[in-house]
Amino acid sequence: MSRSLIDYLLSWFTRAATILAASIVLLVVGFLIQESLPALRQIGSARFFTDESWHPLSDRFNLVPMLTATLLTTFGAVMLAAPLGIGSAIFRRYYAPPRIGWWYRRLIELLAGIPSVVYGLWGLVVLVPLLSGLGGSGQGLLAAILLLGLMILPTIALSTDVALTSIPAELIQGAAALGLGRWSIAWKVAIPAARRGISAGVMLATARAIGETMAVLMVAGNVVEMPTSLSAPIRTLTANIALEMGYAGTTHRSVLFVSGLLLMIIVAIVVLLAQLVQREGQHE
Repeated sequence: MSRSLIDYLLSWFTRAATILAASIVLLVVGFLIQESLPALRQIGSARFFTDESWHPLSDRFNLVPMLTATLLTTFGAVMLAAPLGIGSAIFRRYYAPPRIGWWYRRLIELLAGIPSVVYGLWGLVVLVPLLSGLGGSGQGLLAAILLLGLMILPTIALSTDVALTSIPAELIQGAAALGLGRWSIAWKVAIPAARRGISAGVMLATARAIGETMAVLMVAGNVVEMPTSLSAPIRTLTANIALEMGYAGTTHRSVLFVSGLLLMIIVAIVVLLAQLVQREGQHE
């Protein structure tokens, strides 16, 4: 087979794959909108934020406590995992001996591949009893933040490691020739040069934290109320869908699809922010 024919076939294959991937995303969004429309028409979007509470059987559909819990859990997990992930990548790249760095990288990759339900089991058996010593049952906002932070840490660490590895060697060698130490090279040269890749990794981890369901469901306590402290039990939007979809009636089921649509909008905003950060980096 000639090279031109292979290029032609690969070109059409990649185009077909791109169209298929884009079509799947559009179909998912269209399905969410279609299933959400009955609730949006019957209840109205305002009541999802103004109803007294979340009691679907009593025709009350306030999503604010679960939306707040979702955003707080995601924000706390990213604030915890981002510095640890970036710091560990800097250590592996600039401080660790090659053999330790190699093993550390394999461990992080293994950590990234652990199923979320295993994280949830660990959190339920180990983390929650530890946190119960601080007060309450241990299941709550803090447990969800710590577990989610652990789960997204490998994503940030690996993406930062890739971004640092892609920096031109001449840039690092030039900084070393100027007499800069390891920390100065990492902080003043490598991190600014790899900023776009690091930002993309953090945004990707944020999207994963927003959509995580099973692990959070197992450690969060699953009580629909506004979180008033780190030990307060919470329920996120994803956990609410997983818990109630099995027995939801017509309107209730449609409201759960509204929750899913809301999550899609939040993830889309995160992706757009990532694009803006990358575009700003290109202009600089």
